[in-house]
Amino acid sequence: MKEVITIGLDLAKNVFQVHGVDGSGDTVMRRQLRRSQLLPFFKKQRPCLVGMEACATSHHWARQLIELGHGVKLMPARYVKPYVKRNKNDAVDAAAICEAVTRPTMRFVAVKSAQQQSVLMLHRTRELLVRQRTMLVNAIRSHMAEFGIVAPVGVPRVKELFVVIADADDDRLPAIARACLEGLANQFLSLHEEIATAERRIHAWHRSNEASRRLETIPGIGPITATALAATITDPSVFTSGRELAAWIGLVPRQSSTGGKERLGRISKQGDQYLRWLLVAGAMSVIRHAKRRGTTSLPWLANLITSKPTKVAAVALANKMARIAWAVLRQGGTYQKPATAAAA
Repeated sequence: MKEVITIGLDLAKNVFQVHGVDGSGDTVMRRQLRRSQLLPFFKKQRPCLVGMEACATSHHWARQLIELGHGVKLMPARYVKPYVKRNKNDAVDAAAICEAVTRPTMRFVAVKSAQQQSVLMLHRTRELLVRQRTMLVNAIRSHMAEFGIVAPVGVPRVKELFVVIADADDDRLPAIARACLEGLANQFLSLHEEIATAERRIHAWHRSNEASRRLETIPGIGPITATALAATITDPSVFTSGRELAAWIGLVPRQSSTGGKERLGRISKQGDQYLRWLLVAGAMSVIRHAKRRGTTSLPWLANLITSKPTKVAAVALANKMARIAWAVLRQGGTYQKPATAAAA
């Protein structure tokens, strides 16, 4: 049997499909493996290149195969799709993965460590809890508004409504309504404490991570955004430039150009939605601060704020923040204000 040098592995929960080729590209292996058979199978194989789609569990299996001495490359599933010849089944998908991983122009996803995945899980958990807290706040406000009881906007101000809920002598709330609202208020307080705990853990990891601390020096990037960037962008050299990172996050215009005519639309909104949201939120904070102070140390940003709508300026600033973040991660050091801006 010829030696296998490249394997395409189609991942699943229990049944995995393997497609192997030799040095000349001829298929020498097609087989299914149960979950319990996967690692024993690769232990018997000589070190080779293993391609997988970057999907659920892919980083876990990549770490396992790297420990066995194999070279592992993860690819976005969207980039593998064009290599599917006809129809769709596990065997065809594994063959497409095996072919795609050898293409010189293929884009790959860096394998994340267990620590980095844990930090991202912490971010996702916090995001979910914040959404649930917002739902509870909206429910409490709307229910109490039905009885003519309102409070100013904002999560801190909703606690003013809790005083009314806890006051059994306040006859504006019927007993049944008060019982329902007490349950919602207790859930809010529990979620509020869990969110605070998650944020303390994020800040603790931020203080222990050198790359995250350097990213925090960029205006508009705080510990939350810095830790998300540091945990997501495991290898900045994957991107050839800061613009490529901004495009990966989805902060560049969508192109529909042909015949030498450039047609640029709205931002593509492709890539990592969470990072895009954090960067735009940070940019909005910088712009609000600049408008409130009436000045900014960046002349180009001042001109942008006066000539463009606020949200358009925020996206442009978020794009620039992403480029600066790439430079900080790739070249080291911290953010330094441009000399021209300092002189101005």
